[in-house]
Formats: sequence, structure tokens, C-alpha cells
Amino acid sequence: MGEKILIVDDEQSIVTLLQYNIERAGFETDVAYDGNEGFTKASSGQFDLIVLDLMLPGMEGTEVCKALRQNKIDTPILMLTAKGDELDRILGLELGADDYLTKPFSPKEVVARIKAILRRTRKQGEQTEEEPFIKVADLIVYPQQYEATIKDQTLSFTRKEFELLYYLVKHKGRVLSRDQLLSAVWNYDFVGDTRIVDVHISHLREKIEPDTKRPVYIKTIRGLGYKMEEPNV
Repeated sequence: MGEKILIVDDEQSIVTLLQYNIERAGFETDVAYDGNEGFTKASSGQFDLIVLDLMLPGMEGTEVCKALRQNKIDTPILMLTAKGDELDRILGLELGADDYLTKPFSPKEVVARIKAILRRTRKQGEQTEEEPFIKVADLIVYPQQYEATIKDQTLSFTRKEFELLYYLVKHKGRVLSRDQLLSAVWNYDFVGDTRIVDVHISHLREKIEPDTKRPVYIKTIRGLGYKMEEPNV
């Protein structure tokens, strides 16, 4: 049996197009036509990925995404947005979506993104088996559990925030450009949309830095990118 994809969209024509092409690529599908139904189905945890429209009757896509992440449902989410809704796209990613596509889109591109997200998720799972934890001063990252603590306090992350943190700690001491982080963590070229990285870095700092105005863990290297350092704490 193939991996199972949940399609949540209220436009019948788009659902039919997506379902046909996703099943043709070897996946199983299920559908929901509003946010409430989508949330209920997604909460079952039976899906490998969710294709989620931003604008939905009932619960909007951002609310579905937020509620799923709050309920510890970490199924990867590919969000569909109308062209030009930049702030909504950024908000969706902040709330825990893994990737986004703007309408109108190519069905081939949807399938390619689904495969890339699933490939990255599988790869992440394989990598986390190698090490039980990574320690950087008072920050301890547990890859297998998708958890981290600082001074014995458990922190809460979206999937993407955690993957970014994990990549930074794995490459402690190295300067990583925004494009490198986009490629490694999102596994996708956002065509220079490096603000996504900056937004997620800001969220990480809010959770791990003693003072976000004077970060001691995640340093900004002006003109180059970011670097995880071992602070003297």
C-alpha cells in the first residue's frame, strides 16, 4: 500500500485534479471539503502528508494547521495559497506548515513537493537514530523525540523550527547561509525568499536565548548567515 495523502480543499475541480495526479504517482488519497472535516480526519494520524488549502469554510487552513500542531499531530503539511497572499503564506509556515504552493499550480509540481517533503521526513527519521542527543551548553536536543530542553525546561517547537534547530546544532561553529538553510531544512529553493529562515530563527531565539536582543546561541553573521555557538553560560 502506498503512502496516504489527505487533500483538504473546498473546490471540487481542484480536489479532482489533485486526487487524480497524486494517485497516479502511487499514493493513496482521502479528501475533505472544509476545515472542520479536514481537522477531524487529520487528527486521526493516519496520513503521511496533508495538502491543505488556506481558504476553507468552517476552520481556515491556518487554524487547522495551528490546531493540529497544538495537538501534537506532526504530519507534514503542504499548504495551498492564492497568489499574492504572502503574509498568509508566512503565517502558515510559522504555524507549522512544511511547504507552500501558490494557485494556480502545476499538478506535477504538487507531486514533486509531496515527494520531496516525504523524502526529507524519512531521511530525518533515519538520521535521528544515529544519536540520542546533542548538547550545546544548557541546550539539549533529542532528535529521536523531536524535543529539546534548556536548563531542564522542555521547549515546544513546530516541526520546521525543530528541524532548523537540529541542523544548526549539528553544524555548530559553522556559518550557514540562508540559502543553505533553505536547501537543507526545507529541501526546496524558495527563490530567494530567505525571510522564511529569518522568521524561524526569530522564533528559535525567543525560545532558547536568555536575551533575544543579545543572542548567545544563534549568532547573526552579517552578510553571510547564522552560526550556532557554544555560549559561556
